Amino acid sequence: MEKRLAEIDPEIEFLALESAGTDGLRLFIDRPGGVTLEVCQQVTDGLRDVLLDHSLEVSSPGPERPLTKPAHFERFAGRRARVTTVESQNGRRNFTGTIAEAAADGIVLEVDGQNFEISYASIERSHLVPEIPQGAAK
Repeated sequence: MEKRLAEIDPEIEFLALESAGTDGLRLFIDRPGGVTLEVCQQVTDGLRDVLLDHSLEVSSPGPERPLTKPAHFERFAGRRARVTTVESQNGRRNFTGTIAEAAADGIVLEVDGQNFEISYASIERSHLVPEIPQGAAK
């Protein structure tokens, strides 16, 4: 998918592709300067062959931006993220905390004052957690 997106526009970054219903696909993309409706339409037009068998929804990442590559974790170090692992680690699979470190082989996620080392290979799904502005109601 990354190669196809690069052919459409080299600045478009593939983030994730997930199922959206029985025959639908949801494609998350990002681009420096943001994702506009025109960019979504450009991608949809460039992937017309996919539309023969599936409906396609092209979307910007939004506040819960998927984190699918080591570079994403590096870029968003210091931000809050939710990480689900393939197998249980320390008796849990779901972690929500601050990305304390992003290394070549995995991340350190600080959860309630405790650091968890999680390898990229063990991450099933991860995304940013929207920041709650200070003073806002919880």
